[in-house]
Amino acid sequence: MTIPQDTAPPDRGRPEEIRAVAVRHPGRWVAVAVIAVLAAMLGHLMVTSTVLHWDVVGQIFTYSTVLSGVVKTLELTVLAMVIGIVGGILLAVMRLSKNPVLSGASWIYVWVFRGTPVLVQLFFWNFLGALVPTVGIGIPFGPTFASWNYNDLIGLFTAAVLALGLNEAAYFAEIVRAGILSVDEGQAEAASSLGLTHAQTLWRVVLPQAMRVIIPPAGNETISMLKTTSLVSAIALEELTRAGQDIASRTLYEIPALVAVSFWYLLMTSILSIGQYYVERYYSRGSNRVLPETPWQKVRKNLVSFQRHEGAVR
Repeated sequence: MTIPQDTAPPDRGRPEEIRAVAVRHPGRWVAVAVIAVLAAMLGHLMVTSTVLHWDVVGQIFTYSTVLSGVVKTLELTVLAMVIGIVGGILLAVMRLSKNPVLSGASWIYVWVFRGTPVLVQLFFWNFLGALVPTVGIGIPFGPTFASWNYNDLIGLFTAAVLALGLNEAAYFAEIVRAGILSVDEGQAEAASSLGLTHAQTLWRVVLPQAMRVIIPPAGNETISMLKTTSLVSAIALEELTRAGQDIASRTLYEIPALVAVSFWYLLMTSILSIGQYYVERYYSRGSNRVLPETPWQKVRKNLVSFQRHEGAVR
């Protein structure tokens, strides 16, 4: 069967090539210019300032007192976060309990510790000996079998750990509670139908799935705790910030001491940020089909594409 000549489709020829015109972003270039000018001004200040004394900054950065303060800061961060994580999980479970006493006690705890500044709590634990001179073990409202002086039992370091850890528990409880609530109720119902107890369901089914939601704010809380430890300098505990202040008061090099201390905080928070990235990547395996590339993988990918491009040019 042949198509009549008058009904054949007309020959329109080859369509013209599409000329793609890149979208202009003048605002981006303005932002780049502003950032470049600010960066140049900051670099010029760093190089030409006579107050920074970079040689002194290097000496303070490796000073024995500062290194001891770094160790003390890390100890405070680790111990406070352990108390905060364990206490936060317990408080979150209590808050979600159907028992009104447990739920109410958890709510009151979070209300008190989130509603008062951590600096006030530091002072409170440091001076609690005036309210409770002795701490003992015995029968409530009855005889005491053993007792200790509060100031001997709770030193500066212990008071700082308790204040930071108990305060962190209130914030971490809300993080864990949000993570648990993010898990579909059907998961718990399925686990219950398989014969798992409430505790087994929580630890083996719910919490592992909630970690994807818990880990990012938990990492932020850890980094925040590292910096919050600087507040313990108010009760004369020799950590990193206090060490820098003591050196500044003795040598009158306030700015170099602050710069050296800031470099230490930046170094430690950078390491924690890298660790947080890989932990988040690990727990995102069940939600993302393809895991995001690590910084090292991105660098290798860019190097390979650059080498291929250079080979093609040659």
